[in-house]
Amino acid sequence: MGLTFTTRASDSAWVDAVWTSTSEQVTTMTSVATPCWGLVFWEQRGRSYASVTGPESRTGTAPVPEGATFTGIEFAVGTSLRGLPASSLLDSGVELPDATRRTFQLDRTRWETPGPDDAEALVDRLVRSGVVIRDPVVASLRQGRAYEVSPRTVERRFRAATGLTQGAVRQIERVRAAAVLLARGVPVADVVVTLDYFDEPHLARALQRYVGRTARQLRDGAGGALALPLDAVDQLDHPVRV
Repeated sequence: MGLTFTTRASDSAWVDAVWTSTSEQVTTMTSVATPCWGLVFWEQRGRSYASVTGPESRTGTAPVPEGATFTGIEFAVGTSLRGLPASSLLDSGVELPDATRRTFQLDRTRWETPGPDDAEALVDRLVRSGVVIRDPVVASLRQGRAYEVSPRTVERRFRAATGLTQGAVRQIERVRAAAVLLARGVPVADVVVTLDYFDEPHLARALQRYVGRTARQLRDGAGGALALPLDAVDQLDHPVRV
C-alpha cells in the first residue's frame, strides 16, 4: 500500500518524463526536490482535478489524495508556461479550474485531458499555440551547446527560467540519481564514486536536504510514501552533470 509509480522517458525535447501513479491507504508523502515543473491530472471518487506543479528546491511533506489515480507530465528544465514562469512556481503550485475527465482549462482555453500515452500530443498542441515556451539560452546549455552571452547573463536567464541556479539544478539531479541507485542496492561507497560526491557524509547531507531519506531507508524501502519512482530506469537515462 502507498504510492505506486510507473514512469517513462519522452522523445519530446519539451518533456522530461511522463508518469502515472495510484495512491492506496496513504494521505501524505515525502516530496523530493525537482528542477522540473509539471502538469498533473487525477481522479478521486468520481471527480477530476488538474494542477500545475512547480520546481521544488528541497524535500518536505505533502498531502496525497487517498484512493486517486494520477497522470503527470514533467517538463524539461528551461520550459515554462506563458505568463506563469517556472520561477514563480518554485516550491508551490496552482490548481486549474473546472477540470473534468475529458477536458481541463489552461491559459483561458479548454484542452483535452491526456492519458499517459498521448501526453506528448497535448504538449505539442500547447507548444504550437504558444502556451508552453522555453528560454533558448537554457535549452542550449542543457543540450551541451555554448551560447554567446556572458556567464552573468547565463545565470540570470537560468534563474529567471527555472527559479533555480545551475548549481542547484545539478545538485538536485545528482541526488535523485543517487537515490535511485541506493534503492537498487548499490553500495553507498560506489554511489559516492559514481556521482562524484566528496565522501559519504557529503552524500548523506544531500539526501537529507533534497530527498528526505537516509541511504539505509532507501535501501530498505523504509520511511513511508516517497514522491520519486525509485524503480524507474528512466531516472538514470539522462546524463548527470557534476
